[in-house]
Amino acid sequence: MKRLTIPAAGLDAPSVILGMMRIANMSDAEIRALVRTARDSGIDYVDHADIYGRRLHECEERFAAAMQLGSAEREAFTIQTKVGIADGYYDSSYEHIVHQVNGSLRALRTDVIDVLLLHRPDALVEPEEVARAVSDLVSAGKVRHVGVSNHTAGQIELLQAALDQQIAINQVQLSIVHSPIITQGMAANMVGLDQAVVRDGGGLLDYCRINNITIQAWSPFQGDHSVSLFDRSRYRELNEMMDGLADKYAVEPAAIATAWIARHPAAMQAIVGTTRPERLRAAAAGADLQLSRPEWYGLLQAAGWSIP
Repeated sequence: MKRLTIPAAGLDAPSVILGMMRIANMSDAEIRALVRTARDSGIDYVDHADIYGRRLHECEERFAAAMQLGSAEREAFTIQTKVGIADGYYDSSYEHIVHQVNGSLRALRTDVIDVLLLHRPDALVEPEEVARAVSDLVSAGKVRHVGVSNHTAGQIELLQAALDQQIAINQVQLSIVHSPIITQGMAANMVGLDQAVVRDGGGLLDYCRINNITIQAWSPFQGDHSVSLFDRSRYRELNEMMDGLADKYAVEPAAIATAWIARHPAAMQAIVGTTRPERLRAAAAGADLQLSRPEWYGLLQAAGWSIP
């Protein structure tokens, strides 16, 4: 498994992360098998959120109950979780952040969360309150590193101005077919092309690269309106090209979708949220592929993006 450094946190991490959003209905044995496949594939980083599951902290609890991690085993994992989404609104208040982190610690049966992310940008955010919560949690040894999810460059700047800790991660949606953070810059200043419309607040990917903020790609296999990019009726040309490259590199098409993200020089991580060990194994194999420039751009064009 190709590994990278999350520079703002000093963390050594795999290019692929195991997403735990869908494990609520899995048995302990199934969760262990999934995590074992991840470890065998070189993945030692798991992504949670307090809202994953049918109730608060359910997926965190299921993971902890299934894995029963001892202290040595716990330190072999990087555990990431997210807070900030409440019932019908966003909440980045001091009280909510601290309360939810304490709930996540209990659910995960651990003393410390390696990486804490703010799940969504709160329109009512008070940066000083976020900074106070993060400072108290870090000082108490409950959180090691911080980041955000789905934030624009300006929203990150606003938080960072108040924080003592450096924002290390921004988790955003990204796949071959959902890639405006990449494709908008290619079409900048072009009239009449929808791809030229700025949807990320402007230059998000470049901003994160300049500021050593690692991009984590969620839904790396998802396209428009939650349609899988493997849906041949919707993405016929893309699937034909992925099939050809999969044959060339002796991998599954899922590996090509992962390889497309891993090829970008921003050193991004792909969050794979499958519950199927075989799909996880296939996707993880893509981290070690080095697509050529013609192949990378060819996939982008096959997905419907313009190369002006």
